[in-house]
Amino acid sequence: MIDPTAMASLAELSGNVGFGLVTIGAGLGIGMIGAKAAESTGRNPGASSSIMVIAITLAALIEGVALISIFM
Repeated sequence: MIDPTAMASLAELSGNVGFGLVTIGAGLGIGMIGAKAAESTGRNPGASSSIMVIAITLAALIEGVALISIFM
């Protein structure tokens, strides 16, 4: 039989690992958005304001998902 304290520690560890993976994914996603926004602004400087709005909106949505994962 598994000790209840060991089971609680295992559950806490798995939650921390999940949150860590979500955080890494969010960081990679925001980095890719920034890189592609800079690349597309370099290709078409006239569209920089609309590109910036879209990039900031998507970055905020990704951050929201990462913050929600804290409470799950």
